[in-house]
Amino acid sequence: MTMKQIRRFSSAAFTLLEIMLVVMIIALLAGIAIINMGGALDDAGYSTAKAHLKQFDVALLSYRAKAGFYPTTEQGLKALITRPSTEPVPRSWSALMETLPKDPWDSDYIYQMPGKHNPNRYDIFSPGVDKLPGTPDDVGNWEDKTKS
Repeated sequence: MTMKQIRRFSSAAFTLLEIMLVVMIIALLAGIAIINMGGALDDAGYSTAKAHLKQFDVALLSYRAKAGFYPTTEQGLKALITRPSTEPVPRSWSALMETLPKDPWDSDYIYQMPGKHNPNRYDIFSPGVDKLPGTPDDVGNWEDKTKS
């Protein structure tokens, strides 16, 4: 190789500084995208919990139609998958769900009859991201539509 060919080769290549600049820009853009996705993942969790609550509402209405009443707090949502053996025992019963889904944060849904928020029927809620019932991040069947 002649000196002229070597100079032409080196001027066609990227410098280490240029490569590092491109890598930093890509890392910055990836970081911004990840931060923005965090909110979308939270929204997806709330949407999933809301869908589960609607599924429970339908199953509990069917339970009441067959049994004549909603399950007690003690019988809980398990009454939708196994026949309750404690009083009041339903006059007619069939399994309305195969399994009880967990909330998006891997906690069990909480059922209360009568409800604190719905005194004439029941409350069902997810304890939310913090897994503590009674905190502002709970997702329940009493919520307003602002988190939808």
